Amino acid sequence: MDPDARTRAAIEEHWQASERGDSETEHAIYAEDGILDYPQSGERFRSRATIAAQRGGHPAERHFTVQRITGHGDLWVSECIITYDGVPTHSVSIMEFAGRHVVHETQYFADPFGAPGWRAALAEPMPGRTITRA
Repeated sequence: MDPDARTRAAIEEHWQASERGDSETEHAIYAEDGILDYPQSGERFRSRATIAAQRGGHPAERHFTVQRITGHGDLWVSECIITYDGVPTHSVSIMEFAGRHVVHETQYFADPFGAPGWRAALAEPMPGRTITRA
């Protein structure tokens, strides 16, 4: 298996394990000294154990739907919808690899919003999606 196919498979397994609630498999992708940043809150979590602990302590019921994974070499991006207690949030995860492990992940979160009417004639729905109007 070529390195990019192996990395893509590891990322897919990470998100599937996240959905299953399999913390050990979910966090196996991270280097022991990996870093996770949440720029919107200014938080940094240092080490695989700390990343797993902060996610394991999340009080909401969570579900993960991967929209797209793209990347090459040491840099990969996942676009996901993470549903917290039934409320969807869009997430972009930027993973930087060294070998087979994530050494740095930056994750951004955004709430969905309705499309304004003024651009309705210009837009088409994304594949598999419907346009939500404001």
